[in-house]
Amino acid sequence: MAFHRRISITAVLALAVSVATTGAAVAATATPLPAVARVGVVASATPAAAFQGSLPAPTGRFAAGEDVIHLTDWSRPDPWVPSAGPRQLTVSMFYPAVAGTGTQAPYMTLAEAAGFIQYRVPAGTGITAQELHDVTTHAYDGARAVHGKYPLIVLSPGFENPRTTLTSLATELAGHGYVVALVGHTYEDSGETLANGQTPPCAICDGSSPTAPSPDDITASRAKDVSFVIDQLTHGTCAWRLSELIDKHSIGMAGHSIGGAATVDTMLSDPRVLAGANLDGTFFPVPAAGQITRPYLMMSHGLQDPTWIQTYANLGGYKRWLDVVGSNHATFTDIPILAQEVGLPAPSPIDPLRGTVITREYVTAFFDQSLKGIHESLLDGPTPGNPDVLFED
Repeated sequence: MAFHRRISITAVLALAVSVATTGAAVAATATPLPAVARVGVVASATPAAAFQGSLPAPTGRFAAGEDVIHLTDWSRPDPWVPSAGPRQLTVSMFYPAVAGTGTQAPYMTLAEAAGFIQYRVPAGTGITAQELHDVTTHAYDGARAVHGKYPLIVLSPGFENPRTTLTSLATELAGHGYVVALVGHTYEDSGETLANGQTPPCAICDGSSPTAPSPDDITASRAKDVSFVIDQLTHGTCAWRLSELIDKHSIGMAGHSIGGAATVDTMLSDPRVLAGANLDGTFFPVPAAGQITRPYLMMSHGLQDPTWIQTYANLGGYKRWLDVVGSNHATFTDIPILAQEVGLPAPSPIDPLRGTVITREYVTAFFDQSLKGIHESLLDGPTPGNPDVLFED
């Protein structure tokens, strides 16, 4: 089976979704990931002279603070570049903060932005690294934390997409009373700036290589990344200055594309993850019947992916499958919002802001119900205010 969620720039979005990012389905066999298609911008899509990007503000009662931390797993060599030494990860920590404190956090480092432009942004947009760095995130460096104990949500981005493309969801969750660990999976995207200041590019994105890892290899590796991050954040106070905010008995995970698929491996190997959400990622692997009995949310963009049908049937316990009408694979990320602000035409019928609102509302409601025990009627079934959210049986 070939990738069936591959998305071109002209057909899907703007700022960089060159592809359906791994969540796009490969063969059921261990077929290497195919090479990424490079598609230019349509001639009619002329961007504005200057790009002033801004993500939607969080809607919760808290502001969103942000710290960037660097973690090293000394027990594990890097799975993709063993010569680099132990596995290094960059993690953005978002947390409930006091409004009006801290300074505006950058969207990306300049080096991450340069890599993103080089690898993921089609030629002709005129976007600069400084402009991407300066995108308004509504997250604040050094913001004063609102003291308390909050559930921890780990977020994992899609293949080839840097962690920052889930910033809007991360700030929303922080605003609603969660600590969020947004993980950059080194060598799996356009670049994550490490503790030593280096920003290595993707080492495994050339799917034509005979040594390219299979999607199952990637999800298994991400599960190890996530469990290591949880270990570091919940054992002592060394990894993060505000680790006392985390309720280590209340942990969830969500991800986009292969990051969503990685929730399965993580939940199978780590019982601390009490709830999972997959945002449009083909399942690698499909869990067997009864393997996952903890709450699980699936959000899709309309394709009847056979791995989703099989997975949904095999899930035990509380589960929801929501299909977003008019969406595409990138709807669940920041990319369509930024694309629209660049001035590129809408890649799908759904308005980018509407797609963001749906993603944030339903993911937040799911974790409120699953981790905080708050019944959310939004999840009970279709609602008049959300006719574009279909409940699959």
